Order: sequence, then C-alpha cells, then structure tokens
Amino acid sequence: MRVLFAFDKFKDSLSAREACTLAASALRERHSDWILDVCPLSDGGEGFSEILTAAAGGEVRTETVTGPRESRVSASFGLVSLERIPAAARALLPPLAGRSGPAKVAVIDMASASGLALLKTEDRDLWHTTTVGTGELIRRASELGAAAILLGVGGSATHDLGLGALGALGLEFQTARGERIFPPFPARWRDISRIGGNVHASIPPIRIACDVSNPLLGPRGAAATYGPQKGLRPADLSRLDHESARLALMLCSQCGRPDALMETPGAGAAGGISFGFMTAAGAQLVPGFELVSAWLDLETKLAAADLVITGEGRFDDSSLDGKGPGAVAARALALGKTVHVFAGSATAKNPPANLVLRSITPTGVPLEQALSQAAHNLAQAVRETF
Repeated sequence: MRVLFAFDKFKDSLSAREACTLAASALRERHSDWILDVCPLSDGGEGFSEILTAAAGGEVRTETVTGPRESRVSASFGLVSLERIPAAARALLPPLAGRSGPAKVAVIDMASASGLALLKTEDRDLWHTTTVGTGELIRRASELGAAAILLGVGGSATHDLGLGALGALGLEFQTARGERIFPPFPARWRDISRIGGNVHASIPPIRIACDVSNPLLGPRGAAATYGPQKGLRPADLSRLDHESARLALMLCSQCGRPDALMETPGAGAAGGISFGFMTAAGAQLVPGFELVSAWLDLETKLAAADLVITGEGRFDDSSLDGKGPGAVAARALALGKTVHVFAGSATAKNPPANLVLRSITPTGVPLEQALSQAAHNLAQAVRETF
C-alpha cells in the first residue's frame, strides 16, 4: 500500500509539514510495511517559501526586516535555481531565457514579514499595520541576484494596498506641504496628498501566487472580506473602503495605469497588495494551487498513491471549491483513489463518494484547547482510523 500525505497547515497550531509528519508517523505505527510519501501543501501563506524552496533544493536566506507593527522581525525567503523547478511550474513564471549564468527565482511569503501570525490578538489593527518588511525582502532578493520574484500573499496582517512594500522599493508618499510619510499605513492615509517616485528598475519581474477572486473594493472587496480578522470594526468599513479608493486612484494616476485594475479578480488579496504591485510594479497574478501543484509534481504523486490523506484546520463546503486539500481530494477522487480528510473541524455536508471526513477535535472542546492539542488529536485520529 502506497499512501500520500498532502496536508495544508492547521492555522495557529500545526504547519503543513508538521501535520504531514505527525500523520505519517502515526500511520507507520499501525502499518510499518506501507510506503509513505509526504507532500506538504501551501496556499501562499505561512510555509509557502519553505515548502517550495525545500522541494527544489534551494537556499534559504534569513533577514531582519520591518514587521507588521514596525518592530524588527526575522524573516526568511528562498533562492531556487530555475533549472530545478519543474517545467509546468516554470511556465507560470516570467520568461528568463537569454540571461547569462544560472537564473535564480526568489520565493517569498509575505506572512513571514507582514503576517497576522506575527501579532498577538490585541495588536491586530489594520489601520496601523504595514507591508514594509515584504518590500525589504523583495529588495534584498534583488540585491542577491534574483531574476524573478514569486510572492505568496496568504496570511497577511495588513490592508495598506502594498504601499508599505512599494515604499521600500522606491515610491514616496507626501503631505500637501511636502513632508514624507512612511510607513504609509491606513491611519496616515488622510495626510497623503501626493505619491511620487517609481519602483526601482533593478527589481525583477514579480509573480503573485493567488487563488482568491476578490476585487479591491465593495462588498466582496479586501476590507469587507478580510478586514474583520485583521481588527476592522464594522463601523469603520465604509471609511476604509473610501480611503482605499482614494489612494488607489492616486497610485493609478502616478503609475499611468487604468483604474480598472481595482476590479481585477484577486486585486483585493492580502489587503490589496496584489493591486498595488500590479499597478506600480507590473506584477502578474498566477493561480496559486496550480503553481504549487506543478512545483511539487503533485499529479505524479497522486497517480502513484493507493490512498491519499489530506486535511487542514477547517474543512467545510467551501473547501471543495478547488483550493488546497479540497483540490487534492477532488483530483485524487477523479483518479479513483480513496481519500481521507482529517481536520480540526470537518463540516462539509455532502462529501462525494470515497471521501472520508474526520474531525480530530473531540466534541465540546474549546477552540483554544483544540489548538494546543492539535498534534496529539491528529496523531490519535489517524491511529484510530487505521
């Protein structure tokens, strides 16, 4: 029996790699003769850089950068040789043919520098959080010779349209009297009357791994959809959307780009960083799960498996819409495999045939306790199931 473990993270408790390793160890206790393959997943948030860099045998660099609330944080990114990336994944990256010497791609997840997980609950306030650190990582990768940037944008603590990161890369923000404003987080937007400068010409082409389809503004926009988890109060939504529109129009004017970019599906990802980078840096969005799947050669691993085990912190009906473990499950089922999903909370109401759902959290356990016991609960659930 050959088993593939392809977990995503259990938010606030287990990384994707930890979940895969725990589940595989528990299964090996029951079936020591089975062949076990481990393939941790990422949606572009925590672990995105680590997982892709490790899969391609790349180099990990660690830098001290500006965190979401301006304290200094340690953040890592990967440098990967282009020839080590599978062809299907390379096709989603900028064309790098004709460059002298071996080309390297920098793999960065903004969660490492600007992520919600870096902040205590009481410090989560999108009016005062910035993406400056993400821009500093991009700048450093450029200085180290990266020929392209692949940016994962899940798990952000910010709603600054990427202006903080763009400020670290060359843009300038000023008051009516010419005073510099930096970092340009939303609490300071009312004082910004001019955007100047440009992204440094040395910054290489940028691709953003993104699976969300939210526009920048409106009822499905960045603030309405993701603002509450970042500390936005309902009473402040209208004001934030209004200020976001004003700064977005100002940025489009400065960069000579059409206002319609605000409506691009995915422009609202990670507090609008996708919009900011498309507008000021010519970044392009690429489908996140498709890229990760190709990079990890997931299709080959699924075809070889007799049984697929996947999961994440919460698996509900929306999980079956084509992202992460839901996409893994759908593809495995299409190949005729049996799929087991282990999740902290598994609530999908109408799972397809051959999809076995298991909530690992005992009934009645409070969330805080469930998070602290996730490792034990996952391993125990796997032992009991097999």
